[in-house]
Amino acid sequence: MNKTPFSLETVPCSVSPLSFDPDKCVGCNACVEACQIDVLVPAGAVKSTPFAAWPGECWYCGACVMECPVSGAVTLRHPLMNQARFVEAESVIKRV
Repeated sequence: MNKTPFSLETVPCSVSPLSFDPDKCVGCNACVEACQIDVLVPAGAVKSTPFAAWPGECWYCGACVMECPVSGAVTLRHPLMNQARFVEAESVIKRV
């Protein structure tokens, strides 16, 4: 079997949904395995932490954050159009 060399370039995008804290990330790649659409490149392939090579393809599902064993190592930032203000259910119930 012949090994084919490849190169990887990140796709420029106006959003940056994911960030990884190099001081907290242990490089376990659990987030990479959890990503349903494979936008993440594993730690060790190019950098010491995983990174989003195709950030515009992110579904903002949060699976990467939920699977990370270290709190705060992965941060997911939703674009402004996806952000919503939630009202606590208790305050709504009292008004009714």
